Amino acid sequence: MMKRIFYFLTICLCIACQDDDTFSTSTGLRLNFSVDTLRMDTVFTRTPSSTYTFWVYNRNDKGVRLSSVRLARGNQSGFRVNVDGAYLDNSNGSQVSDLELRGKDSLLVFLELTAPETYRPEPVMVEDDLVFQLESGTEQRMRLRAWAWDAVKLHSPVFSQDSVFTSDLPVIVFGDMEIAEGATLTIRNTTLYFHDGAGMEVYGKLRTEDCTMRGDRLDRMFSYLPYDRVSGQWKGIHFHESSTGNELIRTEIRNPLSGIVCDSAALDDGYRLKMQECIVHNCQGAGLKATNSRISLTGCQLTNTLGNCLELVGGIAEISYCTLAQFYPFSADRGAALWFSGIDRLLCEGSILTGYADDVLMGELQEERANDYLFRNCLLRTPNPDDEAHFIDIIWETPKDSIQGKQQFRVIDEDNLYYDFRLDSLSTATGLGCYR
Repeated sequence: MMKRIFYFLTICLCIACQDDDTFSTSTGLRLNFSVDTLRMDTVFTRTPSSTYTFWVYNRNDKGVRLSSVRLARGNQSGFRVNVDGAYLDNSNGSQVSDLELRGKDSLLVFLELTAPETYRPEPVMVEDDLVFQLESGTEQRMRLRAWAWDAVKLHSPVFSQDSVFTSDLPVIVFGDMEIAEGATLTIRNTTLYFHDGAGMEVYGKLRTEDCTMRGDRLDRMFSYLPYDRVSGQWKGIHFHESSTGNELIRTEIRNPLSGIVCDSAALDDGYRLKMQECIVHNCQGAGLKATNSRISLTGCQLTNTLGNCLELVGGIAEISYCTLAQFYPFSADRGAALWFSGIDRLLCEGSILTGYADDVLMGELQEERANDYLFRNCLLRTPNPDDEAHFIDIIWETPKDSIQGKQQFRVIDEDNLYYDFRLDSLSTATGLGCYR
């Protein structure tokens, strides 16, 4: 009995060894790849990209040996490659040698890119080929493609005197950008890409015109989802107590933790913050939180925030022809479109306040200031309080309306997190909001 078992195991072991260790040099054998071309998203030059991967399959019954895997351009393109745990050594011609790939087996390739400067204002294609040289002499190539974009890099910049900043190139901010007390920073026609953990700390005065502020991730979380559509990519803008007279014009702030925070300060005749035709979108906290501040919003879009789109704690607020829409996609425990408490004065006219919830307008009033607010000529998604003194010419939106909530707008795409808050042709809010 023992002899028969030993004989059987010996045969199985021989068959296994024969299957696993048989390698062919036939020129007819080919590798297969999970993609034909590895395409990276746009990357900033001199900045490491995210890691990309692809699979190499040997679908043949017999194994193959790889004499080498190398980058066609050596170390000139900026690609870095790891083949199944083995790095391509730049000091050895950017290649690795003598790899084995058994029959019906696969290996995983990791790639990163740190592209050299292009000295061009627009993105430039970076190309290379990853060359697989089989022992048979057969050569196969994986095409590597990316767009590289030169950028200005700022590391914890401090503006301690009046300055005007403009750039044709994208600007990457590492660490906090600080405007010192008594200084005014004017930013025009510029896109600021804030690195994770970076933000803007304003002790002096900020003025912007035709600017965009967003996170610096240009790649994708998933194939359908750019990081630019994911909230919490950077800190946002913080106006400290000493900051006043700030003015933002045609400025877009997207995907931060909190969009704008205004600390409490003494109320006077001047404005802490004026915003005209601005967008604050996709925040992991509040869109705009103002404490004991005088603010003015004209033609602005505040949308999709985990906290409140607009949060007012005391102070004075003037809201004119704005769109406050609360369709934050990542949590059902989202805030209101407008939340206010203990305000000194609030005027909201010509605006749209809507969202997923049945009630997106939340207010807590002090008895002695119960008359210091007015909503006029607005669309409001909130129960009708039957209060003609404080609500004049209001369209009361309810979940039972045939056109309501996200149907007011052109695109609310929850699957791909793409939003277009211009009014739909069937909207009942024609003439209201920031895109009237």
